[in-house]
Amino acid sequence: MTGAAAARVTTGGDGARLGAAYAECARIARTHYENFTVGSWLLPRRLRHDLAAVYAFARGADDLADEGPGEGRLARLAVWEEKLLTCARDPAAADDPVFLALGHTILRHDLPLEPLRDLLRAFRRDAAGETASFATFADVLDYCRCSANPVGRIVLALFGHRDPERQARADDVCTALQLTNFWQDVAADRARGRVYIPEEDLDRFPGSRGALAAGVASEAFRRLLAFEVTRTRELFHRGLVLADLVTGQLAREVRLFARGGLAILARIEAADHDVFTRRPTLSRGDLARLVLQGLFG
Repeated sequence: MTGAAAARVTTGGDGARLGAAYAECARIARTHYENFTVGSWLLPRRLRHDLAAVYAFARGADDLADEGPGEGRLARLAVWEEKLLTCARDPAAADDPVFLALGHTILRHDLPLEPLRDLLRAFRRDAAGETASFATFADVLDYCRCSANPVGRIVLALFGHRDPERQARADDVCTALQLTNFWQDVAADRARGRVYIPEEDLDRFPGSRGALAAGVASEAFRRLLAFEVTRTRELFHRGLVLADLVTGQLAREVRLFARGGLAILARIEAADHDVFTRRPTLSRGDLARLVLQGLFG
């Protein structure tokens, strides 16, 4: 993309249009994700609108994968990907505020497209019903590679980090966060026909499969979930090394989200791994404490 192309979306009336596009992305982020404001204000002000653009892109794709007539979801995701490719070539050509903002963010930070396209691969798997079951934990990790890890890599790129070591530790944190979400949402995902607990683990704990189907936290199911929680916690601890490999606000952000995930795992344990009776969550007070730990801990 040339500097002249960049100028077309940053000057005059186009500049106002771009500002409105970023404002729309921020609105989408605040509306759909209650933790967005908590996390984003820890980031430098210069990056908050870029993060909102990335989030709005992912949120829109997620909605396309989950909502509307099932037979048209893959086609709508294909259109979404074409919009991504178009805005990356020329942000001014975008006909949607999300892609106008995203295209400018891609241009300004020279963001790689592969993480964004990986997100779409994960959403296509959701739309095609491929998340109804996973044979192995390795299969779940491969799904997380597309559904979660791109977010960490994009954030690193926004801060100018593109080296394999930092990316690997970011992958650990993002995968752990995705797994934590799977374990806390077992009941909701089951109702949607999605099971992220791998078949090999259900086989490892006889009786857990029937308990999952019935939505009952039997002893076998509790032992199964305790097993998943333990190895997810190990991923968080491995990924927390990233906080020592970056500085300032990004280090605080890494610690905030990792500690938030660890706190959710602790809530699951406190409920004796019964995620059917009540979804384990954090209160606003819990979130405030995590923010204070991130700022001063």
